[in-house]
Amino acid sequence: MKSTIKSPSTLQEAMALFADADACFDFAVSMRWANGKVSCPRCGSVEHSFIASRRIWYCKGCKRQFSIKVGTIFEDSPLGMNKWMLALWLLVNCKNGVSSCEVARHLGITQKTAWFMLHRLRLAMQSGSFKKMSGEVEVDETYIGGKARNMHKGKRRAKGTGGIGKAVVMGLLERHGEVRTQVVSEVKGRTLRPEVLKHVEPGTTLYTDELASYRGLEAEYAHKVINHAEAYAKGNVHTNGMENFWSLLKRGIKGTYVSVEPFHLFRYLDEQAFRFNNRLHKDDGERFIAAMRQVADRRLTFGQLTGKLDCPTGLN
Repeated sequence: MKSTIKSPSTLQEAMALFADADACFDFAVSMRWANGKVSCPRCGSVEHSFIASRRIWYCKGCKRQFSIKVGTIFEDSPLGMNKWMLALWLLVNCKNGVSSCEVARHLGITQKTAWFMLHRLRLAMQSGSFKKMSGEVEVDETYIGGKARNMHKGKRRAKGTGGIGKAVVMGLLERHGEVRTQVVSEVKGRTLRPEVLKHVEPGTTLYTDELASYRGLEAEYAHKVINHAEAYAKGNVHTNGMENFWSLLKRGIKGTYVSVEPFHLFRYLDEQAFRFNNRLHKDDGERFIAAMRQVADRRLTFGQLTGKLDCPTGLN
């Protein structure tokens, strides 16, 4: 294996690198074990032998074989690493996302395989932090679902209009920092206020709209409210940062994915939040590297994806 491999910075460079099976493998190894020491994902032993003809290792600790995919989101996949990495490149760098149909055409695989692949990649894009937000934080909520005007009149009567029948998403944005999102059950104060307390440091300047559910936060925060019936911004008081994120999210859902099941919605939030949080200080290649660094110690089976097994969700 090569000691140093230049990371791609453009799609053209990525395609050229991943087209070479040996270079693709060496690059994947450098991403998986950044310290240069290959270790067994099962027992952690660094004592092993490399079987070059099959590109796998034999661990002398647990006496088992392992590949570059074991212990990652790629585990048990028959697809080559070149297809996995090209799919990841597209997903992290396409501003409005990339559909499973498009990935299937590009990679020469079935749509069902591409759909499963993209959801596993979204797991790698999921990032969580125990550090509370501080400084200036915007909090807002939105509804995700079909528009009433696109429904049959019978469905409109059955479901109602407005937010009825739609998924509710709450977002928190630290200005000049990261965004976090959460699918919530309702927009009542009993649901929204605990989330703010959980993720925002006391004493922080908090910006929200006039929703009554945010009342009562004044005891912990410097709470400032913008009334959207009067204006969208009054000086520094606004939630335009979160509105920008909602715009990007809905553009991807409506324009690229078209229909998203509520059961999978949090995965699409993970995807959009990753791109949003890495938009300013990373180019295409750096975003790709950041996602590749997160593929290990994560697993998503088809049973979990389809709801046959428990799969944890959470604020990203």
